[in-house]
Amino acid sequence: MYNILICDDEKDIVSALKIYLASNDYNLYEAYNGKDALDIIEKNHIHLVLLDIMMPQMNGIQVLSIMRENRNIPVIFLTAKSEDTDKILGLNIGADDYITKPFNPVELIARVKSQLRRYMELGSAPLKKNIVKIGDIELDDMAKEVLLMGEATNLTPKEYGILKFLMQNPGRVFSPREIYRTVWEEDAFGAEGTVAVHIRHLREKLEINPEQPRHLKVVWGQGYKME
Repeated sequence: MYNILICDDEKDIVSALKIYLASNDYNLYEAYNGKDALDIIEKNHIHLVLLDIMMPQMNGIQVLSIMRENRNIPVIFLTAKSEDTDKILGLNIGADDYITKPFNPVELIARVKSQLRRYMELGSAPLKKNIVKIGDIELDDMAKEVLLMGEATNLTPKEYGILKFLMQNPGRVFSPREIYRTVWEEDAFGAEGTVAVHIRHLREKLEINPEQPRHLKVVWGQGYKME
């Protein structure tokens, strides 16, 4: 019997999904926020997760990012039609599939069966620890190596530190002062200019078009984030 976790902050949706899946002899777990979902995954042998993107406390993107540090179980995102950007980000950081609300029960069950079959047939080996991948960029913190489309990229220690910090927190916006204090480990004197220079160098090394970056984004008046 497969263990499936359903995580959505709307109880009606969780109840509906439980009804759809109940006839297929699955053992179903439920959570209504990201923190509870991670706790269930930590304490139980879960084979598949149905995960809502927009949730309070911790959204689905953040949950998936933490999961992918050491677990390779399939994740199907539950998304609204308006969440195209989040779908793409989720797929880039390791989601296996997505299904759009309102659900077609037949399609939902087919996608669940497909992911479970692929997972069990191809094996459930855990992901390598210390490896973070977003889009074409892969950071191996054990080897202190960054790959762009499979090719090694030379970064300075501070560039590496900034990239690692942002990649480990995808989608979150950090001010230059926060980045400076984390990477330089000292008071953020002159943080804005120093961090901006390093971000520009990172874009030149990692973005196809540094003037229109796909991953290293600036949020005007707030800071920087990794998408």
